[in-house]
Amino acid sequence: MRKRTLKRGLTAFWWLTLVFLYLPLAVVVLFSFNAANSAASMTGLSLRWYHQLFANDQIMSAFGNTLVLALTSSLIALVIGCLIGYGMYRHRHRKLGWLIVLIYLPIVLPDIVFGISEMAFFVKIHELTGLLGPGLGTMIIAHVTFQIPFVALIVYSRFVGLDPSLFEAAKDLYASPLKRVVHFMLPTIKPALISAFFLSFTLSVDDFVISFFTSGPESATLPIYIWGAIKKGVSPEINAIATLMIAAVALAALASLVVNRRKA
Repeated sequence: MRKRTLKRGLTAFWWLTLVFLYLPLAVVVLFSFNAANSAASMTGLSLRWYHQLFANDQIMSAFGNTLVLALTSSLIALVIGCLIGYGMYRHRHRKLGWLIVLIYLPIVLPDIVFGISEMAFFVKIHELTGLLGPGLGTMIIAHVTFQIPFVALIVYSRFVGLDPSLFEAAKDLYASPLKRVVHFMLPTIKPALISAFFLSFTLSVDDFVISFFTSGPESATLPIYIWGAIKKGVSPEINAIATLMIAAVALAALASLVVNRRKA
Protein backbone atom coordinates (compact mmCIF):
# COMPACT_ATOMS: atom_id res chain seq x y z
CA MET A 1 0.00 0.00 0.00
CA ARG A 2 2.80 2.38 0.90
CA LYS A 3 4.65 1.57 -2.32
CA ARG A 4 1.51 2.22 -4.36
CA THR A 5 0.93 5.54 -2.60
CA LEU A 6 4.55 6.54 -3.09
CA LYS A 7 4.38 5.62 -6.77
CA ARG A 8 1.22 7.68 -7.28
CA GLY A 9 2.77 10.61 -5.43
CA LEU A 10 5.90 10.50 -7.58
CA THR A 11 3.79 10.21 -10.73
CA ALA A 12 1.72 13.22 -9.74
CA PHE A 13 4.88 15.17 -8.91
CA TRP A 14 6.30 14.25 -12.31
CA TRP A 15 3.24 15.54 -14.17
CA LEU A 16 3.11 18.72 -12.09
CA THR A 17 6.76 19.35 -12.92
CA LEU A 18 6.07 18.93 -16.64
CA VAL A 19 3.11 21.30 -16.43
CA PHE A 20 5.21 23.86 -14.55
CA LEU A 21 7.96 23.64 -17.17
CA TYR A 22 5.97 23.56 -20.39
CA LEU A 23 2.69 25.37 -19.69
CA PRO A 24 4.31 28.85 -20.07
CA LEU A 25 5.80 27.74 -23.39
CA ALA A 26 2.42 26.44 -24.54
CA VAL A 27 0.82 29.79 -23.67
CA VAL A 28 3.46 31.62 -25.71
CA VAL A 29 2.86 29.33 -28.70
CA LEU A 30 -0.92 29.73 -28.43
CA PHE A 31 -0.82 33.52 -28.26
CA SER A 32 1.53 33.69 -31.24
CA PHE A 33 -1.52 32.72 -33.34
CA ASN A 34 -3.68 35.38 -31.71
CA ALA A 35 -5.82 37.34 -34.13
CA ALA A 36 -6.15 40.28 -31.72
CA ASN A 37 -3.84 43.29 -31.72
CA SER A 38 -2.95 42.73 -28.07
CA ALA A 39 -1.35 39.79 -26.31
CA ALA A 40 -3.68 40.29 -23.34
CA SER A 41 -6.73 38.74 -25.00
CA MET A 42 -7.42 35.88 -27.37
CA THR A 43 -10.09 36.55 -30.01
CA GLY A 44 -9.22 33.98 -32.65
CA LEU A 45 -6.46 32.24 -34.58
CA SER A 46 -4.41 33.90 -37.28
CA LEU A 47 -0.99 33.79 -38.97
CA ARG A 48 -0.81 37.58 -39.30
CA TRP A 49 1.99 37.94 -36.76
CA TYR A 50 4.18 35.46 -38.61
CA HIS A 51 3.65 37.41 -41.84
CA GLN A 52 4.61 40.63 -40.05
CA LEU A 53 7.56 38.87 -38.47
CA PHE A 54 9.12 37.84 -41.79
CA ALA A 55 8.34 41.25 -43.30
CA ASN A 56 10.14 43.08 -40.48
CA ASP A 57 13.62 44.06 -41.69
CA GLN A 58 14.88 44.70 -38.15
CA ILE A 59 13.95 41.20 -37.01
CA MET A 60 15.49 39.60 -40.10
CA SER A 61 18.67 41.61 -39.57
CA ALA A 62 18.78 40.56 -35.90
CA PHE A 63 18.22 36.94 -36.92
CA GLY A 64 21.08 37.12 -39.43
CA ASN A 65 23.40 38.67 -36.84
CA THR A 66 22.46 35.91 -34.39
CA LEU A 67 23.33 33.15 -36.86
CA VAL A 68 26.61 34.76 -37.96
CA LEU A 69 27.62 35.38 -34.35
CA ALA A 70 26.73 31.89 -33.16
CA LEU A 71 28.30 30.00 -36.08
CA THR A 72 31.51 32.04 -36.24
CA SER A 73 32.16 32.12 -32.50
CA SER A 74 31.32 28.42 -32.08
CA LEU A 75 33.73 27.35 -34.83
CA ILE A 76 36.56 29.49 -33.45
CA ALA A 77 35.90 28.33 -29.89
CA LEU A 78 35.80 24.71 -31.10
CA VAL A 79 39.30 24.92 -32.59
CA ILE A 80 40.90 26.79 -29.69
CA GLY A 81 39.04 24.83 -27.00
CA CYS A 82 39.99 21.52 -28.63
CA LEU A 83 43.68 22.45 -28.55
CA ILE A 84 43.43 23.55 -24.91
CA GLY A 85 41.57 20.37 -23.95
CA TYR A 86 44.23 18.20 -25.56
CA GLY A 87 46.98 20.23 -23.90
CA MET A 88 45.31 19.73 -20.52
CA TYR A 89 45.22 15.99 -21.18
CA ARG A 90 48.85 15.78 -22.30
CA HIS A 91 50.05 17.63 -19.19
CA ARG A 92 47.46 16.28 -16.75
CA HIS A 93 50.15 14.75 -14.50
CA ARG A 94 51.75 18.13 -13.86
CA LYS A 95 50.61 20.54 -11.20
CA LEU A 96 48.38 22.80 -13.27
CA GLY A 97 45.85 23.87 -10.68
CA TRP A 98 46.19 27.48 -11.78
CA LEU A 99 45.21 26.48 -15.32
CA ILE A 100 42.07 24.72 -14.09
CA VAL A 101 41.14 27.88 -12.19
CA LEU A 102 41.58 29.98 -15.33
CA ILE A 103 39.43 27.55 -17.32
CA TYR A 104 36.61 27.53 -14.77
CA LEU A 105 36.67 31.28 -14.09
CA PRO A 106 34.69 32.39 -17.19
CA ILE A 107 32.10 29.69 -16.42
CA VAL A 108 31.38 30.73 -12.83
CA LEU A 109 31.85 34.46 -13.37
CA PRO A 110 28.50 36.35 -13.52
CA ASP A 111 27.60 37.38 -17.05
CA ILE A 112 27.17 41.03 -16.14
CA VAL A 113 30.69 41.21 -14.67
CA PHE A 114 32.11 39.45 -17.72
CA GLY A 115 30.18 41.69 -20.09
CA ILE A 116 31.21 44.94 -18.38
CA SER A 117 34.86 43.88 -18.29
CA GLU A 118 34.78 42.98 -21.99
CA MET A 119 33.14 46.31 -22.83
CA ALA A 120 35.73 48.28 -20.83
CA PHE A 121 38.55 46.37 -22.53
CA PHE A 122 37.21 46.98 -26.06
CA VAL A 123 36.55 50.67 -25.34
CA LYS A 124 40.12 51.15 -24.09
CA ILE A 125 41.63 49.35 -27.07
CA HIS A 126 39.47 51.41 -29.42
CA GLU A 127 40.61 54.65 -27.77
CA LEU A 128 44.28 53.70 -28.09
CA THR A 129 44.35 52.09 -31.53
CA GLY A 130 41.05 52.83 -33.23
CA LEU A 131 40.41 49.07 -33.50
CA LEU A 132 37.71 46.88 -31.97
CA GLY A 133 34.87 49.34 -32.22
CA PRO A 134 31.58 48.00 -30.85
CA GLY A 135 29.95 45.71 -33.36
CA LEU A 136 29.71 42.14 -34.53
CA GLY A 137 33.51 41.68 -34.33
CA THR A 138 33.69 42.53 -30.63
CA MET A 139 30.67 40.32 -29.97
CA ILE A 140 32.37 37.37 -31.66
CA ILE A 141 35.52 37.85 -29.57
CA ALA A 142 33.47 38.13 -26.38
CA HIS A 143 31.46 35.00 -27.17
CA VAL A 144 34.57 33.01 -28.02
CA THR A 145 36.10 33.87 -24.65
CA PHE A 146 33.23 32.37 -22.67
CA GLN A 147 32.68 29.42 -25.05
CA ILE A 148 36.28 28.16 -24.96
CA PRO A 149 36.14 26.78 -21.36
CA PHE A 150 33.06 24.66 -22.16
CA VAL A 151 34.71 23.20 -25.26
CA ALA A 152 38.01 22.59 -23.47
CA LEU A 153 36.38 20.74 -20.58
CA ILE A 154 34.23 18.56 -22.86
CA VAL A 155 37.21 17.60 -25.03
CA TYR A 156 39.39 17.04 -21.97
CA SER A 157 36.82 14.71 -20.40
CA ARG A 158 36.68 12.73 -23.64
CA PHE A 159 40.45 12.32 -23.75
CA VAL A 160 40.56 11.28 -20.11
CA GLY A 161 38.09 8.51 -20.85
CA LEU A 162 40.34 6.98 -23.51
CA ASP A 163 42.78 4.15 -22.90
CA PRO A 164 46.31 5.69 -22.87
CA SER A 165 47.63 2.60 -24.63
CA LEU A 166 45.76 3.67 -27.78
CA PHE A 167 48.13 6.60 -28.20
CA GLU A 168 51.13 4.31 -27.76
CA ALA A 169 49.67 1.84 -30.26
CA ALA A 170 49.34 4.59 -32.86
CA LYS A 171 53.00 5.49 -32.36
CA ASP A 172 54.08 1.85 -32.55
CA LEU A 173 52.32 1.55 -35.91
CA TYR A 174 54.57 4.37 -37.19
CA ALA A 175 51.74 6.85 -37.62
CA SER A 176 53.00 10.39 -38.09
CA PRO A 177 51.62 13.14 -35.80
CA LEU A 178 49.35 14.34 -38.62
CA LYS A 179 48.01 10.84 -39.29
CA ARG A 180 47.43 10.30 -35.56
CA VAL A 181 45.34 13.45 -35.48
CA VAL A 182 43.38 12.73 -38.68
CA HIS A 183 42.85 8.97 -38.37
CA PHE A 184 42.79 8.46 -34.60
CA MET A 185 42.19 11.54 -32.46
CA LEU A 186 39.54 13.36 -34.50
CA PRO A 187 37.35 10.28 -35.15
CA THR A 188 37.68 9.26 -31.50
CA ILE A 189 36.66 12.61 -30.04
CA LYS A 190 34.10 13.35 -32.77
CA PRO A 191 31.09 12.98 -30.40
CA ALA A 192 32.71 15.41 -27.96
CA LEU A 193 33.41 17.91 -30.75
CA ILE A 194 29.81 17.76 -31.96
CA SER A 195 28.49 18.18 -28.42
CA ALA A 196 30.86 21.06 -27.74
CA PHE A 197 29.88 22.83 -30.96
CA PHE A 198 26.15 22.60 -30.30
CA LEU A 199 26.62 23.67 -26.69
CA SER A 200 28.65 26.69 -27.82
CA PHE A 201 26.06 27.50 -30.48
CA THR A 202 23.23 27.30 -27.95
CA LEU A 203 25.07 29.47 -25.44
CA SER A 204 25.73 32.09 -28.11
CA VAL A 205 22.14 32.21 -29.37
CA ASP A 206 20.81 32.35 -25.81
CA ASP A 207 23.21 35.01 -24.53
CA PHE A 208 21.89 38.50 -23.88
CA VAL A 209 24.01 40.20 -21.20
CA ILE A 210 27.45 39.84 -22.81
CA SER A 211 26.03 40.57 -26.26
CA PHE A 212 24.30 43.69 -24.95
CA PHE A 213 27.50 45.17 -23.49
CA THR A 214 29.69 44.41 -26.53
CA SER A 215 27.26 45.10 -29.38
CA GLY A 216 27.07 48.08 -31.67
CA PRO A 217 24.10 49.95 -33.16
CA GLU A 218 24.02 47.70 -36.25
CA SER A 219 24.74 44.36 -34.58
CA ALA A 220 21.64 43.66 -32.51
CA THR A 221 20.81 39.98 -32.06
CA LEU A 222 17.42 38.42 -31.45
CA PRO A 223 17.70 38.49 -27.63
CA ILE A 224 18.68 42.17 -27.77
CA TYR A 225 15.83 42.95 -30.16
CA ILE A 226 13.32 41.09 -27.97
CA TRP A 227 14.54 42.95 -24.88
CA GLY A 228 14.13 46.29 -26.64
CA ALA A 229 10.70 45.42 -28.02
CA ILE A 230 9.33 43.94 -24.80
CA LYS A 231 9.85 47.24 -22.96
CA LYS A 232 6.88 48.52 -24.97
CA GLY A 233 4.82 45.49 -23.94
CA VAL A 234 4.59 41.87 -25.00
CA SER A 235 3.14 41.73 -28.50
CA PRO A 236 2.03 38.64 -30.45
CA GLU A 237 4.99 39.32 -32.77
CA ILE A 238 7.36 38.61 -29.87
CA ASN A 239 5.40 35.45 -29.14
CA ALA A 240 5.88 34.43 -32.78
CA ILE A 241 9.65 34.87 -32.48
CA ALA A 242 9.69 32.80 -29.29
CA THR A 243 7.57 30.10 -30.95
CA LEU A 244 9.98 29.76 -33.86
CA MET A 245 12.93 29.50 -31.44
CA ILE A 246 11.09 26.83 -29.42
CA ALA A 247 10.32 24.91 -32.62
CA ALA A 248 13.96 25.07 -33.74
CA VAL A 249 15.20 23.74 -30.41
CA ALA A 250 12.57 20.99 -30.38
CA LEU A 251 13.48 19.88 -33.91
CA ALA A 252 17.19 19.83 -33.03
CA ALA A 253 16.50 17.73 -29.93
CA LEU A 254 14.28 15.36 -31.95
CA ALA A 255 16.94 14.97 -34.65
CA SER A 256 19.57 14.22 -32.01
CA LEU A 257 17.27 11.59 -30.45
CA VAL A 258 16.67 9.92 -33.82
CA VAL A 259 20.38 9.84 -34.65
CA ASN A 260 21.30 8.38 -31.26
CA ARG A 261 18.64 5.67 -31.55
CA ARG A 262 19.87 4.69 -35.02
CA LYS A 263 23.43 4.45 -33.71
CA ALA A 264 22.25 2.34 -30.77
